[in-house]
Amino acid sequence: MVNEKRLLDTFLKLVQIDSPAREEAAIAQELEARLRALGLAVERDGLNNVIARLPGQGAPLLLAAHMDTVMPGRGVKPVVRDGVVYSDGTTILGGDDKSGIAVILEVLQTIQEDKLPHPPLEVVITVQEELGLIGAKGLDTSRLSSREGISFDCGGPPGTIVVSAPSQNSLTVVVHGKAAHAGASPELGVNAIVVAAQALVNMPLGRVDEETTANFGLIEGGTARNIVPDRVELIGEARSRHPAKLQAQTDRMVEAFQSAAKSHGATVAVDVSRAYEGYRLTQGDGIVSRLMAACRAAGVQPFLKATGGGSDANVFNAQGRKIANLSTGMTGEHTTGEHIAVADMVACAQIVLNCVQNRCA
Repeated sequence: MVNEKRLLDTFLKLVQIDSPAREEAAIAQELEARLRALGLAVERDGLNNVIARLPGQGAPLLLAAHMDTVMPGRGVKPVVRDGVVYSDGTTILGGDDKSGIAVILEVLQTIQEDKLPHPPLEVVITVQEELGLIGAKGLDTSRLSSREGISFDCGGPPGTIVVSAPSQNSLTVVVHGKAAHAGASPELGVNAIVVAAQALVNMPLGRVDEETTANFGLIEGGTARNIVPDRVELIGEARSRHPAKLQAQTDRMVEAFQSAAKSHGATVAVDVSRAYEGYRLTQGDGIVSRLMAACRAAGVQPFLKATGGGSDANVFNAQGRKIANLSTGMTGEHTTGEHIAVADMVACAQIVLNCVQNRCA
């Protein structure tokens, strides 16, 4: 049976270990020690991903989460109020994704204490997920034998199961104009920022349709207020759960820059790279049907959801595995208003325990 107090204590301790992306050494060491204490065989790879194994009977099952957090994430001071955990308001909480780690640890401890039947369990807790799924992408997949699994990296009410996620294209754009004195001879220059601005105005951004989004989130250019800027760099993205829509949106973004550059006598270089592949699961996939049954056994109504976000589940599914992303109840991720109900983490852990035992039946 899930131990609510222990689960909460584990979560509170984890969120107080600073682990911004690229600074995960301390929490990786903590997780390695905790997993070894639970009797798992543990190793860390060159990136500091933690991989652990618990022998069992039947087909192996993957349990996955990530240990890094976004900023502001140093010096987290968790506050428990009316059964909900918040930060003190000056930082994120870190429930994304330490709630997932706490759930995994509680599931493992409950299995051991109650001597519950279970399949072989492979635990993977990655680094640098927030920087573009770097830990999962760099993981040596020959270390894993599981073909199905559960990832814990999404929010929503208990029982929320993400079964569809988008592919993402990353765009790096450099606009080259021509420098000139902005007061003495502006007509001799070509303003790269103006070119970029025209391109952005002429392309669809934000919510393009129910499956597709696009954004430019970084822009840098110019050297002084009185110099016509001759260079500007932009970094953006396009996402869609539909491959043809993703290609069409990416093409529109590239064409907008090319057209704006041509109209101003500038040049532009656009680099497009695939950040990760999308995936789509159905109720016919074994892990989804078992999770739905496990939800009902826990008194929770399952809800299958499509998301606009990417996670390590994208990487694992692209490798040919069937990995469903189960909500831990996190809310307001990546903000100082982030919070999570203790009861939601308990429900998530119970669903996983039900699912694990069902696989052994």
